[in-house]
Amino acid sequence: MPAYLKWGSFVLCCILFGWTAPCAALQDVVAVKVTAPPIIDGVPDDAAWAQIPFTRTRDVVAHIDMALKVAHDRQRIYFLVRYPDSDESRLHKPWVWNAAKAMYEVGNEREDTCVLKWAMQPDTNDLSVFANRGYRADLWFWKAHRTDPSGFADDKYQVLSARESAKAKAVTSRGGRTMYLQRKGDAGDAAYAVNLLLTFAGDKRPQFKAKTPTGSRADVRAKGRWQDGYWTIEWSRPLMTANEDDVQFDLDQTYTFGVSRYEIAARDADPRLSQPLYGAGDVGEVLTLSFAP
Repeated sequence: MPAYLKWGSFVLCCILFGWTAPCAALQDVVAVKVTAPPIIDGVPDDAAWAQIPFTRTRDVVAHIDMALKVAHDRQRIYFLVRYPDSDESRLHKPWVWNAAKAMYEVGNEREDTCVLKWAMQPDTNDLSVFANRGYRADLWFWKAHRTDPSGFADDKYQVLSARESAKAKAVTSRGGRTMYLQRKGDAGDAAYAVNLLLTFAGDKRPQFKAKTPTGSRADVRAKGRWQDGYWTIEWSRPLMTANEDDVQFDLDQTYTFGVSRYEIAARDADPRLSQPLYGAGDVGEVLTLSFAP
């Protein structure tokens, strides 16, 4: 579709569906064909990345620009995401010893995260948690403390619906509708487990320990590196997984997605946390992915 038609269609959707947030044209991203795939280690010095320009997208919650590159080798898709962060946060909800109560309590530290969110239906043009229309999305959720040590991202899915369901969070859409947001992990085990501490083992201890994920939850490889005020995160996933809880990539099709620096959970900012916006992340700019032959 020509760019001017795409822009016109998107503006029309904004009018028809009552989107009150600023609308932006769908930005095109191309996955470049490479013969030697990058190593997923958070170090962007692979020859594959050198030939691909950055695409920049705005995180409207974090108020930062995020840069990304995409590649494929006809078997797997590869991402490089880079964004500024003043410090490296590698702890998440640590156990903090309360001497008066003689027990551990959850601390206020929150880990750094990054989310790639994929529309799983072809007519989805808004991936915000405050969208007026329901959708189903595939979430690739990289977590600096819980998943990075194992070399994975947490593979989940998110459903926004006008129909109430068990354990769904009620949210008010931009048009004033009551919608229900639900997020679940894919089938299989996560890349982390809770480290239970019943007796004193130090004033502050990690709450989570790394393990190898299984099943559909182990589809997405990811590794991050923080250096000089920036996170660089590399990702990899098979184009086709045959799992119903995943988006499946056909090289002849295009796909809608977005990027968020914070967890997407429709929470309010919490000033008590080391990262007050943790859980308040959202997808602002919508991107469309196509594959170069």
